[in-house]
Amino acid sequence: MILEGIVYVLPSLILFSIFLFYPMLRTMYLSLYLTDYQGNPVQFVGLENFVYLLNNANFLQSVKATLLFVCYTVPTSVFLALCLALMANEKLKGIGLFRTFFSSTMGMSVAASSVIWMFMYNPSIGVINKLLSLFGVSDIQWLLDPKIALISVAISTIWMNTGFTFLILLGGLQNIDTSLYESARVAGVSYWYQLRKVTLPLLSPTLFFVTTVSLIHSFQTFGQIDILTKGGPMDATNVIVYSIYKDAFINYNFGSASAQAVILFFAVLIVTFLQFKFGERKVHYQ
Repeated sequence: MILEGIVYVLPSLILFSIFLFYPMLRTMYLSLYLTDYQGNPVQFVGLENFVYLLNNANFLQSVKATLLFVCYTVPTSVFLALCLALMANEKLKGIGLFRTFFSSTMGMSVAASSVIWMFMYNPSIGVINKLLSLFGVSDIQWLLDPKIALISVAISTIWMNTGFTFLILLGGLQNIDTSLYESARVAGVSYWYQLRKVTLPLLSPTLFFVTTVSLIHSFQTFGQIDILTKGGPMDATNVIVYSIYKDAFINYNFGSASAQAVILFFAVLIVTFLQFKFGERKVHYQ
């Protein structure tokens, strides 16, 4: 019986070993070495790569940019998707059309979406500055100003991620027993009371799921950074994943890049653990 179970999971174990476990162990191994331009270990340095990173201003800037990016995108995208899901869950004529609109961003790749936003942010021909000029606002350098570049990328990321989050939350709302709302209406309670006492508690497992997934996804953001800003200006949008990419494939410093990847892995692991440790307490599964 045990052998039969192993046979069933063997294909998954092989795939995970090739594409997950081996790269992870190889990255941890390389983080302890200085490497050549081909990524081969040359000299064992132990934890020196980590010590160097923790005292490096550029890496600390990447950490700051990553944390700010997560704070900008995760709460906003979850809250926006929740509001849209609550509206789309109403039984109104033609609401299916709005559900399609709200979830349509799922059908676009990060590359295509980023190119669209790049043109929208263009300081001379971008539609955003054109609209602002109607109100007398001068052209804004959305992606070239270090003060607002990260926020600009975060806005585009929120737009990209809202469709998926919206769809998951809408599914969670439609799984709530409608008899609970009927009982609430008979009792004469307000919509906001139903939202606080019925909808959000029963939706909490779904909210917990989308928040956890959004957190992990935000820490791993790369595509829109590469297309919109390439980590600039002045490293304002140089999040850790993009810093890893630059160190590994532009500077060919695979030891430092691997050390950053290890730090990011444990950071995501700790954040996920804390999310399950404290966030799950407010989740109602019944």
